[in-house]
Amino acid sequence: MTLSDTFHLSFKTVMSYRIRSLLIVIAMALGVAAVVVLTALGDGARLYVVNQFSSIGTNLLVVMPGRAETSGAFPGAVLGQTPRDLTLKDAQLLGRLPQIKRYAPLNVGEAELSAANRLREVTVLGSNAELIPIRHMKLAQGSFLTHGSEHSAQIVLGAQLAHEFFPRSNAIGQRVRLGENRFLVSGVLASQGESMGYNTDEIVIIPVEHAQSLFNTTSLFRILVEAKSHSAIESAKKAMLETLKQSHDGEEDITVITQDAILATFDRILHALTLAVAGIAAISLIVAGILVMNVMLVAVNQRTSEIGLLKAIGARAGDIRRLFFAEALWLTLAGAIIGFLLGQLGSLVLRLVYPQLPAWAPVWASLAGILVALITGILASMLPANRAARLDAVQALGKK
Repeated sequence: MTLSDTFHLSFKTVMSYRIRSLLIVIAMALGVAAVVVLTALGDGARLYVVNQFSSIGTNLLVVMPGRAETSGAFPGAVLGQTPRDLTLKDAQLLGRLPQIKRYAPLNVGEAELSAANRLREVTVLGSNAELIPIRHMKLAQGSFLTHGSEHSAQIVLGAQLAHEFFPRSNAIGQRVRLGENRFLVSGVLASQGESMGYNTDEIVIIPVEHAQSLFNTTSLFRILVEAKSHSAIESAKKAMLETLKQSHDGEEDITVITQDAILATFDRILHALTLAVAGIAAISLIVAGILVMNVMLVAVNQRTSEIGLLKAIGARAGDIRRLFFAEALWLTLAGAIIGFLLGQLGSLVLRLVYPQLPAWAPVWASLAGILVALITGILASMLPANRAARLDAVQALGKK
């Protein structure tokens, strides 16, 4: 039996048992589709997080109060101690370091914004003018804390807030009340949407001194620092730790996190998650392989006389094995291709429903899903193929 004969006869056999073949193809297709969709979801989540961190700035370092241990906790917490507060003086010291391009002290809180007979709760960022370039924000109108106005009561409104409070007039130059204080609108942020868990179109930015007065605090939530270059990040980190250690009476009571470290951590976690969900989805392919084996074992009993006839006219045991392998190949190949197309369709639906999620299936996942389906199907056909090949021609012809 030539290879052409094997494929031709196996294809006719597959088409002659349409319901059985359809069930096997569907099982394989669902397994491959699950691998493609779940890896697209996992890799999309990874890329979303990477893009979110990339949007907050480049060459970024974040200074936080308290020393991080391997346990992730501040070591003095068990003794009832609290981390030393970060202050504006600390931020100014960091700003003088030669490795630092710019810095932005940061306070975060919520307050009521009122103007033009409207009132709503807003997220307030207290900082300096460097926050906007560090966080890669852009001003659609106006400015924020120009030279010599660092202590003035200026406020920058998010794009959505400016539209809500001043729908028919220019927001620049308008007076608003934030908490108990009055501010002059000096700028409006360009629309940017979601970034790091909050909507930048619905925030306000005020000078850090005014934020500390508003929230009744002298400490800072964080200090954002931008190194002069990517190669200067590590040296900047060391210099910052040493500077604040000297400023804090020799205590190592701050943590400096680099953007690269954050990205690498999230990338590892989400990549491992993607592999895990791909592995879970691949289990369905193993189940489909068991289905192939069971159905083909039944087929051996149903086709005993056919196998006996093939052996009687000269087919060898190897020919019978190849015939069953070819049938499994047709079924699994059809299931893999249909599953791949269904997976791509599912990924498209995810992107349409969640536009911010880049749910594209990795090439390796699609290829692996198809390859695993083919290998599973062929391996599952080995037992039925060997059983069929061992049948005696005379005894097989005598069975009905």
